[in-house]
Amino acid sequence: MIKPCIICVAITGSLPRKSDNPAVPISLLEQVESTHEAFEAGASIVHAHVRNKDESPSSDPEKFGQLLEGIRKHCPGMIVQLSTGGRSGAGTDRGGMLPLRPDMASLSVGSNNFPTRVYENPPDLVDWLASEMRTYDVKPEIEAFDLSHIFQAKVMAERGALLGTPYIQFVMGVKNAMPVDREVFDFYIKTVRRLFGEDAPWCAAGIGRHQYEVNEWAVSSGGHARTGLEDNVRLDKTTRAPSNAALVQLVVDLCEKNNRPVATPEEARAMLGL
Repeated sequence: MIKPCIICVAITGSLPRKSDNPAVPISLLEQVESTHEAFEAGASIVHAHVRNKDESPSSDPEKFGQLLEGIRKHCPGMIVQLSTGGRSGAGTDRGGMLPLRPDMASLSVGSNNFPTRVYENPPDLVDWLASEMRTYDVKPEIEAFDLSHIFQAKVMAERGALLGTPYIQFVMGVKNAMPVDREVFDFYIKTVRRLFGEDAPWCAAGIGRHQYEVNEWAVSSGGHARTGLEDNVRLDKTTRAPSNAALVQLVVDLCEKNNRPVATPEEARAMLGL
């Protein structure tokens, strides 16, 4: 049986600004509208950050709450995944929105280099975030920027720090972190299957110009795919993406090319154990 492909749309992030692409949604209204368009195009998960009026990143739980309410109202059934990433806040502020009980939240289980800084995820903070996710029944998406992060997820799962089978996302193409390399990508898949079982779900995200390439690898290899303006603001070298929905449509086309159905929100929930 061919497994449907879950499409995650990362609508905003912490870095892209209107000057990079006017389609980047900043206000809560823009984010809800952009998510709705992506939902109608085929996305079943939205990965969400929030911003201040000056476009700077925020970790304000009130903003997250308003965004969560808007998405649930206008995108019924869509899986909402909130970011606990380190650009939006420091320490336990990064998990301040978890009591809102989103369906999922991102969880980086180890540190690594970013283009101009160290992305710090110290063990005590990782353990606290994981504990909060268990408390509020939030499924983590493990953001693996390095092979060691997949193994760390296994350690955490074995000691009961994670709910259910971990959902691993390979993040490739961040400068100074894991480059886009097909042999590494294939080894990641092999490692996830060895550690968590042949049917363990996994996803992949390519950053910048690598987004479509990694989407194609993921779809053709039986995994799930992340796209969106957080990671990439262009359709190609010369054309800025007109919307998050346009980037989702590229993945939908890849699914059709590879004879894979696009997962509905209900199918995505079943595959992820939500």
